[in-house]
Amino acid sequence: MTYKQKVNFVSLGCAKALVDTEKLLGALKNTNFDIISDPESADSIVINTCGFIDFARQESIDTILQAAELKNKGKLKKLIVMGCLSERYPKELSKEIPEVDYFFGSNDHTKIMQFLTGKDYAEDDPIFLRSILTPEHYAYIKIAEGCDNGCSFCSIPLMRGLQKSRSIDSIMWEAEKLSEQGIKELLVIAQDTTSYGWDLKPKQYLGDLISELDSLDFDWVRIHYAHPAHLSTKIIQSMADSKNLCKYLDMPIQHASDPILKSMRRGLNSAGIKKRIELLREAIPDIKIRTTLIAGYPGETIEDFNKMCSFIEEIQFDRLGVFTYSEEDGTLAKNLKDDVPVEVKNERKAQIMDIQAEISNTKNKSMIGQTLQVLVDDVGMNHSVARTEYDSPEIDNIVNVDKALSVGQFYNVQIKSANEFELIGSPVK
Repeated sequence: MTYKQKVNFVSLGCAKALVDTEKLLGALKNTNFDIISDPESADSIVINTCGFIDFARQESIDTILQAAELKNKGKLKKLIVMGCLSERYPKELSKEIPEVDYFFGSNDHTKIMQFLTGKDYAEDDPIFLRSILTPEHYAYIKIAEGCDNGCSFCSIPLMRGLQKSRSIDSIMWEAEKLSEQGIKELLVIAQDTTSYGWDLKPKQYLGDLISELDSLDFDWVRIHYAHPAHLSTKIIQSMADSKNLCKYLDMPIQHASDPILKSMRRGLNSAGIKKRIELLREAIPDIKIRTTLIAGYPGETIEDFNKMCSFIEEIQFDRLGVFTYSEEDGTLAKNLKDDVPVEVKNERKAQIMDIQAEISNTKNKSMIGQTLQVLVDDVGMNHSVARTEYDSPEIDNIVNVDKALSVGQFYNVQIKSANEFELIGSPVK
């Protein structure tokens, strides 16, 4: 009997990294490898790292060091590190952590397979059909890699390079496979989905892709990471015309003070951002908008911060996340004096979240008495955790249902009560 190599995967960071891990898992399932969850029992460990912010980098390094300890004890034969952190600091990491056998980039799928198996693979080998790590009813699809925007605070182009969009044919092939697997919710991701296809010859556009995806048998298609400066009227119209696109858009605005937006190189001032939101709400009256902000960017005065708070209160975002500014090597913002103390950054972050909690609480309570369609993500003994089309998995609000239902199924739920984080209700026929 042939011994099957045991490999353990650790995927850190964003959904885009998760898709990379899923491709490798799918490939290894077709080889003489067993995928196991226990690193202590593995022959090889593959760690997909994140290098986006300080916390993520530290988590990645700590995870590598834990695996290196297994290597030192003789329990591990191969330690492979891939992903954003690995791509950006391979020399520094290899010097500091010599236990790692090889450092690969985010897209080195074929090289990693060759290193693990000793066999050659082509980049378009069908062996790379993904093995989904999310629950069986939803999956992410990555439509482009890298980014051309050059925002002053962001190191993504340094780690993942300039934008490289996939063709619509390539995306549709993968989407069809996911649909055939029973995926009900497709989450469309890229560093900037709204500039999708600009680098292709001939050019293609997100609106074209939305129209194509609309022909497939998904109940929900959800768009993430839309750059407000690139949200054209054509994209908005294609969203409004789509039958399966969620009335939801994840659109990070990052700030709302004009001097800060200019320093960030975001391409729009606050009036321009407000106009995009008005166009969205006119075309899709029920749309829920999620945004992300940065508190404590270099040079952010109390006036700048107050403008951001006033903008949040005026716009009334449906979902909102906020990060404190984190200095990134190689970015333009690193040349600016980071003059906002850490404690002030944290205070400003907390203040924004307090404002949003009130907004969210009011919006959620306005839904009491309504009957909403929900998709069930998890089930307990006598309750279920579900989401509306207005909520993306793991980052947005949930619906607590007072009955054990079936994971991956849709139900109508009447909302009985609410708070800033959740809706609470009962299933109805």
